[in-house]
Amino acid sequence: MKLGELAHQTGAIIEGDAELEITGAAGLDDATPGHVTFLANPRYTPRTQTTRASAIYVGDKVEINAEIAILRAPDPYLAYTRALRLFHPELSFPSSIHPSAVIDLTARIDEDVFIGACTVIGRAVKIAAGVRIHPNVTIYDDVTIDRDSVIHAGASIREHSIIGQRVVVHNNAVVGSDGFGYAKDEKSRWLKIPQTGRVVLEDDVEIGAGTTIDRASIGETRIRRGAKIDNLVQIGHSCTVGEDALLCAQVGLAGSSHIGDRVILAGQAGVAGHLKIGDDAVLTAKSATSHDVAPGKMISGIPAFDNREWLRSTAAFRRLGEMQRTLRNLATRLLELEKARRD
Repeated sequence: MKLGELAHQTGAIIEGDAELEITGAAGLDDATPGHVTFLANPRYTPRTQTTRASAIYVGDKVEINAEIAILRAPDPYLAYTRALRLFHPELSFPSSIHPSAVIDLTARIDEDVFIGACTVIGRAVKIAAGVRIHPNVTIYDDVTIDRDSVIHAGASIREHSIIGQRVVVHNNAVVGSDGFGYAKDEKSRWLKIPQTGRVVLEDDVEIGAGTTIDRASIGETRIRRGAKIDNLVQIGHSCTVGEDALLCAQVGLAGSSHIGDRVILAGQAGVAGHLKIGDDAVLTAKSATSHDVAPGKMISGIPAFDNREWLRSTAAFRRLGEMQRTLRNLATRLLELEKARRD
């Protein structure tokens, strides 16, 4: 692809030879001649002197001293991501159903689908055009999967689940498993509460490998448009995850949590049940909250509180040994002063 065409398709402005041939995209250290790379963090500016790339995405006002074609973009990382997508388009699959797939006669399946080996599809399932279902997937009864969605090998889609358009469910994820609900009987034994609800994944949602999303006892668990959920995440029954939210690895949501739009829950963050996390809030890694979080707030720690206060607290914690020695010295001097005054 010519550099000029690449710039046009990624929203960048060229400073260099528009006829330069670009064959791929790679990071600063891995790029070779023919590659386009990017600089988003100023700390990596020295690496622009040693990169072997033929072109580089930089910010609108960034200056680098290197003999390399420059592509200026408001967000170099976004432009680079678009370049990666151009050079690595999604693989196409022929429309086909493997002979070993087991499909109930009541299932309604479009002709333009790919269904892999040993997949099992239950009663009254609806699968739209462009859907790709990889081997060893299990789809329970009364599931709907809309256009161009992809279900990767080993995933299970439980009964009554609804999956929107362009949804991606990665390997061994479970969508619609029973919510964790029990009532204690007269003999203090746990009695299972029927889980009769469903899970809804709206358009452009992505579910990571090994993630589990529980259905509600009554009503629904809903993951709204564009939310991205990483590997090994647990989402409890009756939760709502807002549009374009980002849930990183090993996040846990207890039942009936409400996660707002564009919220970021970093790795291993936890949210107690029946809480509301406001739009654009951030929980940093390994944080846990047992209270609602206001929109736009960044919190940290266990229990989590304001991130700036948490940073000051952790800085003080690192100095506790020194502070203890200082306190002992002050106490000793005070005793000596009091003794001298008495004498």
